[in-house]
Amino acid sequence: MKVLVVDDDTEIREVVNLCFGLRWPDADVEAAGDAEAGLKLIEQDPPDLVLLDINLPGMDGFEACQEIRRICDVPIVMVSARDNEVDKVRGLEMGADDYITKPFSHLELLARVRAVLRRYQSQMPTVGEVFESGDLRIDFASRNVTVRGETVRLTPTEYSLLFHLTRNVGRILPHHTLLAKVWGREYTDEIDYLKVYIRRLRQKLEGDPDTVGRIISERGVGYKFVGA
Repeated sequence: MKVLVVDDDTEIREVVNLCFGLRWPDADVEAAGDAEAGLKLIEQDPPDLVLLDINLPGMDGFEACQEIRRICDVPIVMVSARDNEVDKVRGLEMGADDYITKPFSHLELLARVRAVLRRYQSQMPTVGEVFESGDLRIDFASRNVTVRGETVRLTPTEYSLLFHLTRNVGRILPHHTLLAKVWGREYTDEIDYLKVYIRRLRQKLEGDPDTVGRIISERGVGYKFVGA
């Protein structure tokens, strides 16, 4: 496994290096002190995971996250000393998969990393059929999603969320159920994660994150996918 740590704090880089050395001794941990250096490394050889600090010199972590998403779908865990919902939501909206606050323990970091890698490495069940709803078409066997004939690029987490919604058309899936199925049981209280990813799906499927369209919210309960 190749891990890239983008953080100007040498102490954090050492902690991460030690942490991965204890859990995954064969992991190759690279470090970059700023976003520009990190982006160059990603372009040269994309890692399996990026730990990205928010407070970086020059380009900050939010901008860097957007740039990384333009290059590839590598899992991104944002790291910040600021513990507030605004930063967490913004990071997720920029394309991050998870968010961890400094200072963090080895166990917390490992738990977050395992959860993110599990989502990216797990294979959704292969269903030998095609789902169609209006101009939306999903080939479950190939995981190909198109809208009006154009391929829609989804991250593994976005695809997993869409998979569970479309496999339960017309049925309300409670927040905790979706969070457990897509993110894992340890994320069942992270409602912000779900809200952000629903907006991201709406943006990609409807062209506008505020357009309800096919994905309906049942306030305080959950979400359901309705056919066109």
